[in-house]
Parts: sequence; structure tokens; C-alpha cells
Amino acid sequence: MDCIFCKIIAGEIPCAKVFEDETVLCFKDIQPSAPIHYLIIPKMHISAASEITSENSAVVARIFEVAAEIARNEGISDYRVITNCGEDACQSVFHLHFHFVAGTKLGWGKDFAR
Repeated sequence: MDCIFCKIIAGEIPCAKVFEDETVLCFKDIQPSAPIHYLIIPKMHISAASEITSENSAVVARIFEVAAEIARNEGISDYRVITNCGEDACQSVFHLHFHFVAGTKLGWGKDFAR
């Protein structure tokens, strides 16, 4: 599989880790859209939100638990968690991922959290 996020999980590509457990990895986005911009990804390869099923949906709950934990640990009270599903929604890496953005007043620009 030629998935950049799978390669990051495998340690083949370095990242600036923020959080990691057996299910989820969170790291700093290399093209941030906000002062704080992390990517939270499942270690299991799920290509997009459209591929979430009853068999793999627990990882999504874990991702939101991790987002809340990161916010608490970093003293962040206001943040946004975003996922894009499909090319027309600006999904550029086809491994389910959630953008955790904070640190500024957030708007709704069309290119936000590409």
C-alpha cells in the first residue's frame, strides 16, 4: 500500500508526534491552516469517512477522546475537528484523518483544513 499516513505510522516517514497509543496517532500538520493544526489518524487504514462501519467505528470515538485529551493537556478551550470525505471535499490523503485546529478565531474559508 502506498499510503503516506501508513508509512508515518510504520515509522518510515518522520512526524512531530503529539500523541500516540495503540489505536491512534496525532502529529503536527506540515502545512498548518491555524497556529495549532494537528492530524489525528487511526492506525488502522480506513480510506475515508465513507468507509466507517460498525466493525471499525470505535476508532472514531477514540479519535474524539484523544482530541478532548489533547485540548485539556494543552489548555485549549476552543477548537475544531474536521474530516474531509472525497476529492470534491478536499480530501488529499485517502487515509481517514481528522484535523484538530485551534489557536485563532476560526472562519469558514473554502480551503480551510485541506
